[in-house]
Amino acid sequence: MPWPHTLRARLTAGLVVLLAVSCAAVGVAAVVELNGFLTGRLDQQLRETGERFPASLEHGGTRPSDHDGDEGGDGDTRRQTVGTFGARLVGDTVTNAAVVGSSTGAGALNVPLTAADRRTLAAVPADGRGHTIDLSALDDYRVMAVQGRDGDVLVTGLPTEPVEATVHRLELVAAVVFGAALAVAGFAGAMWVRWSLRPLSRVAATATKVSRLPLSSGEVGLWPRAPEADPRSEVGRVADAFNTMLGHVEEALTKRHASEERLRSFAADASHELRTPVASIRGHAELALLHPGPVPQKVARALERIEAEAARMGEMVDDLLLLARLDAGRPLERLPVDLTRLVLDAVTDAQAAGPGHHWTLELSEEPVTVPGDAHRLHQLLANLLANARLHTPVGTTITISLETEGTEETEGTDESTAVLKVHDDGPGVAMDVQPRVFERFTHGDRRRTEGVQSGTGAGLGLSIVAAVAEAHGGNVTLESAPASTTFTVRVPAGDG
Repeated sequence: MPWPHTLRARLTAGLVVLLAVSCAAVGVAAVVELNGFLTGRLDQQLRETGERFPASLEHGGTRPSDHDGDEGGDGDTRRQTVGTFGARLVGDTVTNAAVVGSSTGAGALNVPLTAADRRTLAAVPADGRGHTIDLSALDDYRVMAVQGRDGDVLVTGLPTEPVEATVHRLELVAAVVFGAALAVAGFAGAMWVRWSLRPLSRVAATATKVSRLPLSSGEVGLWPRAPEADPRSEVGRVADAFNTMLGHVEEALTKRHASEERLRSFAADASHELRTPVASIRGHAELALLHPGPVPQKVARALERIEAEAARMGEMVDDLLLLARLDAGRPLERLPVDLTRLVLDAVTDAQAAGPGHHWTLELSEEPVTVPGDAHRLHQLLANLLANARLHTPVGTTITISLETEGTEETEGTDESTAVLKVHDDGPGVAMDVQPRVFERFTHGDRRRTEGVQSGTGAGLGLSIVAAVAEAHGGNVTLESAPASTTFTVRVPAGDG
């Protein structure tokens, strides 16, 4: 039987076990003491009886008959207890053995002895002390042997059956009484432990509620608190310490949320404010390049770099603004989007940008439609394909697959899921980068294999992929090893 796991069950079980051990100890001690007391009384009775009955056998007062069980004679049985046993031994030989009969006038009855019985009687020491023996015809007897006047040994015995019956009755009564006491004590103890541990149970229930709260992000509301308990008890101190700890954690998470909100607000405001000057810089650079007069080559090169970096900065600002809006939980459009069409368009654009790669499509026969924002989903696809193209060498095979997960009954319902996979046989993502590949401004080592393009991305592409997937109720995962890298996007494919 396995040991219980809950504190309440352990305390109850421990209480019952201790009580059972105590009851068993009391019962055993009572039985042993009673058995010893009654055996001592039986020995005292043997001393008082003395050797009168076996002495009558010694002097021929009772003569064994020729047939077992017949009356022997008029031996001295008038003042003997029914069942008293007597035997006379000369040397190691039993010459006479009889027992006081139970019927009126029966006198002494001869006892048929086996060879084993005779050896048992011969082994009883003549020390005037009680000894317990087992005779085949009479069961257990308490006997006492003394020296006779003629150099023989006289053995007197009384049956132990009354002692055994009394002891067995005590054992039965003790088992019934202690069993009932254990049952009542176990039930009462369980109720008492349950009542005593109610404050601790409330603390555990509160801890369970707190463990189910989403703490990774978002605003922290007022947390539940454990009910107040007696501060003088251990449970009361635990409840007070638990509530204090919850207060500290709530305060820390509130400050963290406020800091995140300020950071998001700053990123959104900074991105919004930077869009205008970045566009202005880019426009002035393009205008300068269109100047009809001669422009020194170095100046033209500088203007081209200014225009390119301004364009890159503009894309980065747009990405940061998008992430800030997604972090703020701004709702996206929820219209039916033909994801199959978006995949075809995105792969066409990727083929134009990376003609040196081998592009493969694996699409389901039926179009896959999901509820969402078509523009954001196209951006998700474009970022995934650009990531695969920029981080793999020329000649890499990139496979894009799209299917719907679910049974025939769930396809097209809220229980079905659209699964988009982008797989390549390139060098793979480094192990140290994989855990944070979807974090912002994460850059992999793009030069770990010859022929890999050294793009100048800001490290926001996969962050946008993860944010857009989560905004649509889905997720994105990565499985990468050398020659096998797979990005898997799952979004609900219901009707929205």
